[in-house]
Amino acid sequence: METENGARWLSEEEQRAWRTHLDVSRLLTYQLEKDLQPFGLTMNDYEILVNLSESEDRRMRMSDLASATLQSKSRLSHQITRMENAGLVRRENCESDRRGLYAVLTELGWDTMRKVAPHHVASVRRHFIDLLTPEDLKALYGSLVPVADHLRTQRGRV
Repeated sequence: METENGARWLSEEEQRAWRTHLDVSRLLTYQLEKDLQPFGLTMNDYEILVNLSESEDRRMRMSDLASATLQSKSRLSHQITRMENAGLVRRENCESDRRGLYAVLTELGWDTMRKVAPHHVASVRRHFIDLLTPEDLKALYGSLVPVADHLRTQRGRV
């Protein structure tokens, strides 16, 4: 249904799907965050640890890490400072670009990642994966890929 200002309102079915998506997104993030608390980590901390642990030499340029985690450079800088104070990461200068900085996973950060990852995966399984059938997961993946691709294109990251 279109209105006089051109807005296409959501149908009842579209509204139900959209609001359920929002609920699941918020509730799942809340629960995963809660399950990381005993380790003194936030979801942002964990995401940074994952990105660094999966990168060559366990290091990333700060600008690339900001992009990968969808954080502004200033917000990431504050996050990295907090994680540096906890001994999880350190900053290193970029030899090829004097203005550039790397975020580097420390040994403590690597050990923390290895200790926490099994608990996080169990949490993801308990609160998401194991509640769906393989067919559900395949359908969910297939339906989310076009949305993710569209949003990456909107960000200028194809």
